[in-house]
Amino acid sequence: MDAAVGAGSGRFDVYDTTLRDGAQQEGMNLSVADKLAIAALLDELGVGFIEGGWPGAIPKDTEFFARAAKELHLTHSTLAAFGATRRAGGAAKTDEQVKGLLDAETPVITLVAKSDIRHVERALRTTPAENLAMISDTIAHLVARDRRVFLDAEHFFDGYRYDPDYALSCVQAAADAGAEVVVLCDTNGGGLPDGIARVVAAVRSSTPVRLGIHAHNDTGCAIANSMAAIGQGAEHVQGTVNGYGERTGNADLIGILGNIELKCARPVLPEGRLADLTRVSHAIAEIANQAPLMRQPYVGASAFAHKAGLHASAIRVDPDLYQHTDPLAVGNDMRMLVSEMAGRASIELKGRELGFDLAPRPEVLARVTQRVKDAEATGYTFDAADASFELLLREELGLRPVYFTTESWRTISETGAMRPDQQSGGAAVSAKGAVAVTEATVKCHAGDRRLVAVGEGNGPVNALDQALRGALIEVYPELERIALVDFKVRILDSSWGTDAITRVLIESTDTERTWRTVGVGPNIIEASWEALVDSLDWGLVHFGVEPR
Repeated sequence: MDAAVGAGSGRFDVYDTTLRDGAQQEGMNLSVADKLAIAALLDELGVGFIEGGWPGAIPKDTEFFARAAKELHLTHSTLAAFGATRRAGGAAKTDEQVKGLLDAETPVITLVAKSDIRHVERALRTTPAENLAMISDTIAHLVARDRRVFLDAEHFFDGYRYDPDYALSCVQAAADAGAEVVVLCDTNGGGLPDGIARVVAAVRSSTPVRLGIHAHNDTGCAIANSMAAIGQGAEHVQGTVNGYGERTGNADLIGILGNIELKCARPVLPEGRLADLTRVSHAIAEIANQAPLMRQPYVGASAFAHKAGLHASAIRVDPDLYQHTDPLAVGNDMRMLVSEMAGRASIELKGRELGFDLAPRPEVLARVTQRVKDAEATGYTFDAADASFELLLREELGLRPVYFTTESWRTISETGAMRPDQQSGGAAVSAKGAVAVTEATVKCHAGDRRLVAVGEGNGPVNALDQALRGALIEVYPELERIALVDFKVRILDSSWGTDAITRVLIESTDTERTWRTVGVGPNIIEASWEALVDSLDWGLVHFGVEPR
């Protein structure tokens, strides 16, 4: 789709359904407070419409709209309530669900209606004529009460392929009754871009009503299908932040916004707000308790990450040679990944990213490059452990502080009956009911003192972490700010079984920053120790702490 496509009347609706359709994702459970926080972020981004949920049918959504009326102060967005057309055989003016939509007091109401005759007859168990009456009666009733009405034509593309005349009659009934937009839904997510484009073009030629697109990602084509519909004149697009939704998710509104603004040169957000795309995407992921998608287009941590040495050489000359757009446009940044594929250009760029100019130090650049290649040949990986790479670089530059020296450390694990003080948890319990406790002893030197500490934990890594912190905390109280938040283990040479090389990745945080370190050893404990030491060292360096 080129920049001229989809220009239409100039009006274009960006409609977010994260709070309803997105919340149907397996394992996601948004509280009312979560939904209010997400709505505020969507408003900051500047989406046109925020679908809050289904009032009257879902108690949590009813509460959301009641609180939103008092607590949400939207600047850019309009809140929409979602619901169904009246029941078969009834009347919109007496339908309780329709009343619930009016009670939400939103300026926009989005109705869902069947547009596949098979669903009308088999799911609704009513006649095609009555379904059309349900559409017309409900829309007219809401419009008469000064509501703007959007209609989601459910299962439209499947219905159109089976019976195009009836699918079109649903669109026309909605238009005649006063619907502002009719949204064509690929509800089962089975469409492909060429088929979506053909159907949207055919519908657009048969009716003047504004059309929208609502795509699901079951073929992996939700963004492409949305863009295909927009290319054929759809002036309203629905999606969810980060592609949340049931099954394989909805169309990712983040990717769609990047495409429309940057690839189609069509502003659909308030000026300057596209640069908030990454921040809003990650903030909503945090609220939804979902890990950000590393490889998500535009906003993922890997979206502008470069690993191959050939790429790095070109990027050093001109970053645009290997990037489809400027990452800063969406609030992201370019990253250089350090690996066995890295050449000197990769190391130089990564050093610059970390604040070290290696260009005038070719001998250091050569040593670091060789050291990285040698380390990765033995099992290290630095593309997922920037903190460890920075410490390696500081070593070669003579800038790595020595905060402590290790005299010795050891761990002891024992399994036995549960003691009274372990009844409330904290110790690992086997399937047979035995409790496993690990004790670690660390002896080290810091601040002209010999420090000895014992730590007890759920496993050797936890115990070592407790013991090391216990030993150093008197000299470096700043360590209280560091918490270990994730721990990954990988066996690198499975042919050796229990004698294989082990790689450990540790993720740590001080609540403001997150960093990752790597350790490799003949067993999990030695590898973990190395990663733990790097984690604490990096934290102290970035707290600006001098060795004591």
